[in-house]
Amino acid sequence: MFQHVMVPLDGSFRAEQALPVATRLARSTGGALLLVQVVSPPIDYSGGLSPIPLMNEQIIESEMTGAADYLTAIATRPELAGIEVTTEVRFGFPSQQLIEVAGTHECDIIVICSHGRTGFTRWALGSVAHTLVHQSTVPVLVLRQNDSLAHVKTAQSLYTLVPLDGSPMAEAALAPAVALTAALAKPERGTLHLVQVVKDTHAKAEEGEACALNDEACLSARSYLAMVAEHLRSQETSHTLAVTFSVERASDVASALLSVAEQADPGGCDLIAISTHGRGGLERWVMGSVTQRLLETSRLPTMIVRPQHKG
Repeated sequence: MFQHVMVPLDGSFRAEQALPVATRLARSTGGALLLVQVVSPPIDYSGGLSPIPLMNEQIIESEMTGAADYLTAIATRPELAGIEVTTEVRFGFPSQQLIEVAGTHECDIIVICSHGRTGFTRWALGSVAHTLVHQSTVPVLVLRQNDSLAHVKTAQSLYTLVPLDGSPMAEAALAPAVALTAALAKPERGTLHLVQVVKDTHAKAEEGEACALNDEACLSARSYLAMVAEHLRSQETSHTLAVTFSVERASDVASALLSVAEQADPGGCDLIAISTHGRGGLERWVMGSVTQRLLETSRLPTMIVRPQHKG
């Protein structure tokens, strides 16, 4: 897994902060890097019935040539030496083009910084990352500021939090989480921490009955997580990963997950890996909304996995 790593760039230093993680991932897996830049024309919405592009063919050609030269310069940096690196420049709507490129090149993961350069001739990586998270069928690793990248600069153990809710769709994040944690932690032994949040029952039942229902839900969640953890430990990954789990009881799922991520020993989690959808219903939390909350409030790198529906 993760033999083909795609990195969207826009010419900004902040966007390039995705490179250390992507490079380390490619080296660990023996994979290749694909650097992509999309030249996106500004649109004039100031008047008229339809938007008017503000770039002519000459400007577009100049922009694409500049982008190609920029990517070539990145690809020849010393820190990328020994890695197979290819580059591609596209013209059009960034998110649409990036999703198309990822499919064409059969990429395994997209590594992107959450913000990039903005302006008339550049696309904002923040909004692009947001769209990729919701539409990409390829896992998307969303990175933050400099401090969130410190863990990849030296070899040390990596602690990854994987929220689950008992559904196969939520479990879609497990395999990518295992692969990513093992690769980035190498040569150290990473840790995968599974967590399920049980929402407190506040029905019209008597206090004792509600308490019993909550206890039963926690026992069921603990049994489920123990089964998943044992399954992971029985696989070959048991030599490269430690697997732990915990059950949290709270009224707000996203807040509980953030608390676990920040309080995990030692020094909190390094990474969150989560599916975009889970089991729905009145008694379950919807993974999609929780994922969005985590992206908006957490400063941790977050890998988003979009389950593939079958049938």
